[in-house]
Amino acid sequence: MLRDNAISDPRQEQRVFSMRVMLSLCIVLGLTSIVLFRYFDLQINRHLDYVTNSNKNRIHIRSVAPTRGLIFDRHGQLLADNRPAFTLNIIPESAKDTDQLIARLDTLLSISEKDIARFKRREKRSKGFAPVPLKYNLTEQERAILAVNSHLLKGTEVSAQLMRFYPQRELLTHTLGYVGRINDREIKNIDPESYRGTDFIGKIGLEKYYEETLLGKVGTEQVETDARGRVMRVLGKRDPVSGSNLTVHIDSQLQRVALDALKDERGALVAIDVKTGGILSMVSTPSYDPNLFTSGISQKQYDGLLNSPDRPLFNRALRGQYPPGSTVKPLFGLIGLQHKVYDMDYSIYDPGYFFMEGIKRPWRDHNADQGGHGYGVDLAEAIIESCDVFFYTTGVKTGIDLLSKESALFGLGDVTGIDLPGEKRGIMPTRAWKKDNRRQDWFNGDTINMSIGQGFMLTTPLQLAVMSARIASRGKTVIPKLLKSIDGEDIAPEFAPDPIQYDDKYWDYIHQAMVDVVHSEKGTARGISQGISYKLAGKTGTAQVISIHEKDKYDSSKIDKSKWDHALFVAFAPADNPQIALGLIVENGEHGSRTAAPIARKVIDTYLASYTPSRMHNDASRLAKYSTAPTEDN
Repeated sequence: MLRDNAISDPRQEQRVFSMRVMLSLCIVLGLTSIVLFRYFDLQINRHLDYVTNSNKNRIHIRSVAPTRGLIFDRHGQLLADNRPAFTLNIIPESAKDTDQLIARLDTLLSISEKDIARFKRREKRSKGFAPVPLKYNLTEQERAILAVNSHLLKGTEVSAQLMRFYPQRELLTHTLGYVGRINDREIKNIDPESYRGTDFIGKIGLEKYYEETLLGKVGTEQVETDARGRVMRVLGKRDPVSGSNLTVHIDSQLQRVALDALKDERGALVAIDVKTGGILSMVSTPSYDPNLFTSGISQKQYDGLLNSPDRPLFNRALRGQYPPGSTVKPLFGLIGLQHKVYDMDYSIYDPGYFFMEGIKRPWRDHNADQGGHGYGVDLAEAIIESCDVFFYTTGVKTGIDLLSKESALFGLGDVTGIDLPGEKRGIMPTRAWKKDNRRQDWFNGDTINMSIGQGFMLTTPLQLAVMSARIASRGKTVIPKLLKSIDGEDIAPEFAPDPIQYDDKYWDYIHQAMVDVVHSEKGTARGISQGISYKLAGKTGTAQVISIHEKDKYDSSKIDKSKWDHALFVAFAPADNPQIALGLIVENGEHGSRTAAPIARKVIDTYLASYTPSRMHNDASRLAKYSTAPTEDN
């Protein structure tokens, strides 16, 4: 009864109600205050932070690769071009699970293990929403498949990019080189910012030497993307700066003639402009198509090139080191004259062999079986008929010290300074060289061997061309160069050593002897003089590959061709006003007169016939639109 009265007490009920209302109001006000405070914090205090984060989710900065500079020959012929190609990229931030995405792509396209491994390496060094290439050179059918299935492929995009293309293919591979994808070793040595947006870098040749000039500067673009990471629109852009265009001294027509002449042989030829040092032609055979490397060479193709006995990947012109044989006889004769070791009237008796005091073994001449060259053999006759005994005799008189020192002035035994990577030095031996490398003293027998371009002496075809040019120019020491101009601006010649100061009468004497090698009845290269309309100065050479016992006679029919002698030839023309000089070798070609000299004649004929003032004018017009042992010489 009391309880019922208590419950029905109006005052008590009012107090309870009021307390509940106040409590509820406090709770509501507290929660409202929290909401308002949070709203204020989000909208006012942290507004900029969230706007920035929101923009980061939809607006991204991407690198834009620059267009690589083009390369032209001296007549405006395009040698290195850029062509569009399509690439499948994955944006890791959008794809989330790239392994799953790649597995799905593999059901649609053929994704190789090599592609996947390369992608994984690049993914590790990628940043944010930067696209990472997965598959290059997509076909039209592959692009269509990706477009149809795009709703299932979140985080993928197909982009167009310019790929290097060499329209002349195998013509200039060893000179131009090629570009290829950046590997792990290279990524450690380059500036990553300079290569944002591109996966390619110069690997060999001019492409490598002038990488910085050809590359250009990377640009950026600000893009808006959707939830799948696809670009919706470009909000802003800083254009990349294209790489500079290069023009080289190479004459493509001359290069083609030289390549065709050497095509069935292993060998090399270098032709040089006597006046400027510009490289007119540089051929190494066999060659190969550099486009195989820019588009991604298969392992089978690469193994075929790498394991070929003909070694097509080897640049013989720049890195091949061969005994020069008799091609150095004019140089050694010139040195002897200039330093008064003998004079122009000096002569010897050649019985076909040479004996050194205290040594029983003779050094033979190539015509020892015919009794040698007989009495009265002077320097001119020794050059014209390639008399070894004369140089055996005078080599000892001149001595290794003088021969080594003076030969260096003509480019032998050291790098020439050409603007290509990987040049070999050759060997111009000295007493110190033998002591350091053979742990032996120098003997007169070593000098005798070297006096005919054998023994320890090694030269590259490039060095032989430089030697020929310096003899042709009467001592002008131009540095061989490939680059002629950058973006149409001619390159100023670099500092060159002082001219070689030899007496004019000795230059005249050696020049005439070399002319007679080709144009006289007894000259070893007389076979190429028929029908020639200019005076060509040259010297044949044959370099021994294997040693022959003193009692044996060289007979190529009894040995494998890979052990045949090398054939060499050096030349310049026209003799009265030299314009072009060259050096060449045909591996296992046996005799310079029969194998190498005719090739040189073809190249020089082509150059002198085609290089006219009218053609020079037409070339300038075309470039304007791109302004953006014993040796036997028979």
